[in-house]
Amino acid sequence: MAKVKIDPGPFVVPMPVVLVGAEVEGKANFMPAAFLGIVNIQPVTVVCGLNPKHYTCLGIEQNEAFSLNIPGPELVEATDWCGLRSGQKVDKSRVFETFKGELSGVPLIEKCRMNIECELTHLVPLAVDTVYFGEVVSVHVDEEALEEGNPDWRKIAPMIFTFPDKAYWKLGEYVAPAWEAGKKFEP
Repeated sequence: MAKVKIDPGPFVVPMPVVLVGAEVEGKANFMPAAFLGIVNIQPVTVVCGLNPKHYTCLGIEQNEAFSLNIPGPELVEATDWCGLRSGQKVDKSRVFETFKGELSGVPLIEKCRMNIECELTHLVPLAVDTVYFGEVVSVHVDEEALEEGNPDWRKIAPMIFTFPDKAYWKLGEYVAPAWEAGKKFEP
């Protein structure tokens, strides 16, 4: 099959849909984000590429901490709404019921089956976005979304984002076990 060269874009999939949370002026604020990844295993460190003009970024920088809340498909409308409106103009603190974890200034969304608290370790400004590095301090998971003490991704039901179609998707089907499927493969 012939390959066609296209312009560069954010085509690394999956891009997980998360609601990044931080308190701004004493109120919980959330923004959806998909430019997110794990960059270190010990300590667990994540990165978020966010436009620093977003109101949530003000809270991240002031509190030196943020949350990653993983919404399921049932929260798609509220998640998208948070991206369509600025916390500078609307009060997002009443969109979700929240709870507190270990870090100050880090609201966690009750209806998200998984919540991750991150301490800001450093940030790197780029041309448009800023990369926020966060060390994972704690993870909260709904009891029903655990299987033998580990997250059950079928029950957490994370969404992914794709571009350029600008669409939300559910996590797909199970394919094979990692670190196992290739053991019998012969090139």
